[in-house]
Amino acid sequence: MAGLQVPNSASGQGPGGRRRSWAELLAGRLKRQKCNPERAQKLKDSAVRLLRSHQDLTALLLEVEGPPCKKLSLSKLIDCDSSEIYANHSSSFIGSTLQDQASRLGVPVGVLSAGMVASSVGQVCTAAAETSHPVLLTVEQRKKLSSLLEFAQYLLAHSMFSRLSFCQELWKIQNSLLLEVVWHLHVQGIVSLEELLESHPDMHAVGAWLFRNLCCLCEQIEASCQHADVARAMLSDFVQMFVLRGFQKNSDLRRTVEPEKMPQVAVDVLQRMLIFALDALAAGVQEESSTHKTVRCWFGVFSGHMLGSVISTDSPKRFFSHTLTQILTHSPLLKASDAVQMQREWSFARTHPLLTALYRRLFVMLSPEELVGHLQEVLETQEVHWQRVLSLVSALVVCFPEAQQLLGDWVARLMAQAFESCQLDSMVTAFLVVRQAALEGPSAFQSYADWFKVHILHPPLVPSKYRSLLTDYISLAKTRLADLKVSIESMGLYEDLSSAGDITEPHSQALQDVEKAIMVFEHTGKIPVTVMEASIFRRPYYVSHFLPALLTPRVLPKVPDSRVAFIESLKRADKIPPSLYSTYCQACSAAEEKPGDAALGVRAEPSSAEEPLEQLTAALVELRSSMTDPSQSDVISAQVAVISERLRAALGHNEDDSSAEISKIQLSINAPRLEPREYTAVDLLLTSFCQNLMAASSVAPPERQGPWATLFMRTMCGCVLPAVLTRLCQLLHHQGPSLSAPHVLGLAALAVHLGESRSALPEVDVGPSATDAGLPVPALFDSLLTCRTRDSLLFCLKFCTAAISYSLCKFSSQSRDILHSCLSPGLIKKFQFLVFRLFSEARQPLSQEDAASLSWRPLYLPSADWQRAALSLWTHRTFRELLKEEDVHLTYQDWLHLELEIQPEADALSDTERYDFHQWAIYEHFLPKSSASGGCDGDLEAACTVLVNALMDFHHSSRSYDHSENSNLVFGGRTGNEDIISRLQEMVADLELQQDPSVPLGHTPSQGHFLFGIFCRRLQALTSGWNVAARLQRQRELLMYKRILLRLPSSVLCGSSFQAEQPITARCEQFFHLVNSEMRNFCSHGGALTQDITAHFFRGLLNACLRSRDPSLTVDFILAKCQTKCPLILTSALLWWPSLEPVLLCQWRRHCQSPLPRELQKLQEGRQFASDFLSPDAASPAPNPAWLSAAALHFAIQQVREENIRKQLTKLDCEREELLVFLFFFSLMGLLSSHLTSNSATDPSKALDVCAAVLECLEKRKISWLALFQLTESDRLGRLLLRVAPDQHTRLLPFTFYSLLSCFHDDAAIREEAFLHVAVDMYLRLVQLFVAGDTSTVSPPAGRSLELQGQAGQPCGIDNKSSSFSAAVNTSVPEKELLTHSRAAG
Repeated sequence: MAGLQVPNSASGQGPGGRRRSWAELLAGRLKRQKCNPERAQKLKDSAVRLLRSHQDLTALLLEVEGPPCKKLSLSKLIDCDSSEIYANHSSSFIGSTLQDQASRLGVPVGVLSAGMVASSVGQVCTAAAETSHPVLLTVEQRKKLSSLLEFAQYLLAHSMFSRLSFCQELWKIQNSLLLEVVWHLHVQGIVSLEELLESHPDMHAVGAWLFRNLCCLCEQIEASCQHADVARAMLSDFVQMFVLRGFQKNSDLRRTVEPEKMPQVAVDVLQRMLIFALDALAAGVQEESSTHKTVRCWFGVFSGHMLGSVISTDSPKRFFSHTLTQILTHSPLLKASDAVQMQREWSFARTHPLLTALYRRLFVMLSPEELVGHLQEVLETQEVHWQRVLSLVSALVVCFPEAQQLLGDWVARLMAQAFESCQLDSMVTAFLVVRQAALEGPSAFQSYADWFKVHILHPPLVPSKYRSLLTDYISLAKTRLADLKVSIESMGLYEDLSSAGDITEPHSQALQDVEKAIMVFEHTGKIPVTVMEASIFRRPYYVSHFLPALLTPRVLPKVPDSRVAFIESLKRADKIPPSLYSTYCQACSAAEEKPGDAALGVRAEPSSAEEPLEQLTAALVELRSSMTDPSQSDVISAQVAVISERLRAALGHNEDDSSAEISKIQLSINAPRLEPREYTAVDLLLTSFCQNLMAASSVAPPERQGPWATLFMRTMCGCVLPAVLTRLCQLLHHQGPSLSAPHVLGLAALAVHLGESRSALPEVDVGPSATDAGLPVPALFDSLLTCRTRDSLLFCLKFCTAAISYSLCKFSSQSRDILHSCLSPGLIKKFQFLVFRLFSEARQPLSQEDAASLSWRPLYLPSADWQRAALSLWTHRTFRELLKEEDVHLTYQDWLHLELEIQPEADALSDTERYDFHQWAIYEHFLPKSSASGGCDGDLEAACTVLVNALMDFHHSSRSYDHSENSNLVFGGRTGNEDIISRLQEMVADLELQQDPSVPLGHTPSQGHFLFGIFCRRLQALTSGWNVAARLQRQRELLMYKRILLRLPSSVLCGSSFQAEQPITARCEQFFHLVNSEMRNFCSHGGALTQDITAHFFRGLLNACLRSRDPSLTVDFILAKCQTKCPLILTSALLWWPSLEPVLLCQWRRHCQSPLPRELQKLQEGRQFASDFLSPDAASPAPNPAWLSAAALHFAIQQVREENIRKQLTKLDCEREELLVFLFFFSLMGLLSSHLTSNSATDPSKALDVCAAVLECLEKRKISWLALFQLTESDRLGRLLLRVAPDQHTRLLPFTFYSLLSCFHDDAAIREEAFLHVAVDMYLRLVQLFVAGDTSTVSPPAGRSLELQGQAGQPCGIDNKSSSFSAAVNTSVPEKELLTHSRAAG
């Protein structure tokens, strides 16, 4: 049959010799012939005969195609042309052929079909060998495989397919078998992965094959390949299968019967992948290498979404535990000694991120208790890899807060085991674990030194034969603690080492230890183990501190109490030296002889040998014991009286001192100081108050605790009150964030009770400047609580929550006036500010159902949840009613003052959160709120006004910290105001959008910008005068104005546009007035404003003018008006023209192609004239106006070297008279500036030479210049020049007159008729300056300092010349004229 030849039409040869397929032949016949049953049966018989003659069944199967529209896809036959019958016929044809072939060969049809399908699968896989995806199929191959699998499903459905034979045939082509094919076979139910693996003869080989393919699969997933979704689904299914079968509950890999292969292979593959990843990390895998990608992908399978449905079973937890064991035990290379040296490099932050990510995924499935238990089990039974063990410890304490306690308990067991059984390994493990946990910082685990203290203070009980080892260890440990600079000799028996911070004094701690020991003795009837251990291992502390505190003499009760029983038990146990016990008994007998004290129910005076502080301590301890004993409530007042007396003795006060009334308390908040004796006594009082509050709160709420707190607080009034307030300042203002919860609660309650007695307490001055006004004590606490950093914000929240909650509970049944007296409004406002700021949920309106109950009890517990407590107080009904009072509203101004204190770099909010909070507070809360409630009534301009005033007030207040020499460079000396000034910029921009387009921004045609109104009102409120303090205050205020103006749009200075009917806007007029009246005196130097404000004005001027109909004409008009209204702006532009010109030129040319306006060209010409004048070439004539040219020349002369100035000034002989007069005036101002300004660029000697040169030229040309010293606002020259020079300079013109006295010609007084009158007037003014004490503003030239040292009684060298001159002219001046000049000057 192989040689059988058929015609071309029959053999499928089409045109051009192309071989046609079987389907095409059939399709052609179907088109040519009509379908009828008889012909269909004949066609079927012919097809069967043809198939039987075809020997290669595999090739036949691959050749089977669908209709022409869908090639090589058996699964699509049904969908093509709705030819379902055709698809069924295709499968049935091949199935029939297989049956016939199997019958002829004598083999089962299932075996034959399995081999045929396996061979076809191999051909599909082989076609993918040349691609870049060694584990995945291409799209074409996936289609072919889909056809094969559909046919295989047909064979399975008709019992014509052997799974076992198929698996065996597949493994024969293992090298070319793709992992995706295996996955499809498993998913579509052809043959499961378990069946496939069970059929393989070599488990090791199949494990290696799966491992290689999984590595390739992981790499391709991380490489983001085209079929990544298929790859992820494959990985998830394989992992789920391996975990489910490898770690099922009944699987036992150690059983003797023949185990199933699948669990073993699953465990083997998972273990291979983990070991591969761990080895890669140990070898230092490179970032983004193929190995790194594989490891990263594989570690991702430990997440929940990869495990899918099997997560609900127990298998994942067993898998995670097994993985943890492998991590800890794989490749144990390092010894414990190596770990000690290297473990610092194994902290959580330094561990490889992939490994820490794996740890965190394991932590999701395993609880902290399970993790610590598993770690303990592994360390006890196997060799471990110390780096991974200790990095796991670090991850534990970082990720689990409860891990600190679990590890501490485990380490304690290890230490006990080490000493009880002399196991060195346990001790080594304990040290390594503690050292590693301590590396993560105090937030995660206690410090190494603190742990040392703990386990030395509480050593384990060990057999007697090992006692020497324990003693040696404790000695070594104490040596180690000494190396760490930590002493344990003064540590108490029950001291809480978790609160590192304040260290309690030994005698005070001993009293607390005694009280705790008696409480334990009451409950157990036995001597506490801690006391027994201290009597052996800490004998110095036990004998020197504990026993004296316990054996304090007192009147013994008739019925022995717990203290007596405890002492007797210690005596029977030989824990009290006989001599000490005998002394105690004698002192108690002596105390019984004083019946008066016994009748009061308090103990008698102790022996005179006791120190006053110890007596005070004993009295405080006895009061504390009464806090929890209701039967002792009637003797509390007597006990408090004893405390008051002991306090007076401890401080060395007598009766007269206590009766002296204190009118006002001086307190330095920034540097509070106390004498050592006061410090100790006040600390005892405050500690006792806090402890008493905790003890009382454990049995009753505040409203049922009786009057003890009020009585105790009164002992702190009087002479001891300044010391108490000073110590409170130290604690709250400087150490607040480090205070524990009991401290916060106790001090907050004390603040409430001090407020309760506010009327009887003196006021407090919080600084040396506060000489008249003082703060009431409740307001003092508001000053002590700062809101600047995250820590201070949280502490302030705690304190405010505690104080308000305590007051509401304590005085719940009393009138609201009591609450007002106890709490300062500032404290309540700060609480509102903090809740709004820290808790976004509090910004939503409260409904009636949101009202919560208030409970004091959770607050005094150690684990107080302050956030929940604050929110509970916020929604409490009584507190909401309290907020309705007008004086406790958090106003917009209050909010600004508090927000300005925030340091952004240390804020609790991020930059984004802070911005969102500002937006909510301004636009959603305070802006729409009524002014009666502290809002702005929806007026954005009013909101801006309040904000600007708050900025100014904050800058001048003491709260604006960091005042240094250069603190004026930023708002308030820091960048905390930057966010608020940004809000001002946004609000001004919003105002611009709200304005009528016809009205310039921020004002109406008749009114200027609201900012200038603010400045004007604030300046009017300042003290005026020429004294240094007033001038400095005014200058600082103006500098702040200038900085605010520079932060806002330049249109604030000029307006947004100039109208034809009003060329100069009201805003321009306001700015001119500010320059002439204020900035000229405080923000200018040498006849010019600073560069920043000058450039800001001209940018705004051009912006506004360019919006007008004729920009050039408008600019000329405005600048022409400046010559008379504000000439200082033009002189400032001349000084800064080199840097100002490019900016203005670019701005102008961007909108206009014409040259610069004429008035700006005049500035150019003035600068050019000055430059030409000082050049060697001939100078051009000075342009008009002359005063501008003179100013330009003056500024240019200041830049010339001193040796060249005389030669250059000879050209002045050719200049106009008017120019010389103006230049002389500017030179006089330069001379004064050189003396007044420490950083002046001009030397005083050079300035004097310039003045002399100009004066010489004036005299040579007989030009009158004396009018410059008699300027007034009534003449044209005075109106111009007095608006350029600062008032201080014009007041000092007499100084310049007599500075130039030696430059005058001899006949000057005769030639000039007015000279004598001017000279006398200048002399009288100079005398007035000297008498007024203003001579300190003038410093003589450096070269003359030695000359003036011997002239006693003379203010300066200039006065010597004036005195000589006055003596010379005294006879020629009529007395009447002198008096006239004197009265006029006066």
